[in-house]
Amino acid sequence: EVQLVESGGGLVQAGGSLRLSCATSGFSFGDYAIGWFRQAPGKEREGISCISATDGRTYYADFVKGRFTISADNAKNTVYLQLNSLKPEDTAVYYCAADNRRGCQAYNDMRYWGKGTLVTVSS
Repeated sequence: EVQLVESGGGLVQAGGSLRLSCATSGFSFGDYAIGWFRQAPGKEREGISCISATDGRTYYADFVKGRFTISADNAKNTVYLQLNSLKPEDTAVYYCAADNRRGCQAYNDMRYWGKGTLVTVSS
């Protein structure tokens, strides 16, 4: 059974930091690209970052502006998203997803998805 479980969300003040975790199980971790996405109230889901399984490349959305960093711990089958300098507009449900067919290019059509973790940034 493929499982992706996000954790680490919560309430933080503007300018603060959080580290989100995506714990995976049920598949060969090294064969899958892992992406982070978010969906704010009334908005479409948008991609944040992705780490490729084939070459280890990382990708970031333009709005990140150096504030977020994706990383992987292969021994723990876990991918992290470090969120720094958080702004109220970062408030959203954050999801991780995995794909072994089109990798990071699958974008919103990634094969497997977690249920999300809520990040709320107060002003």
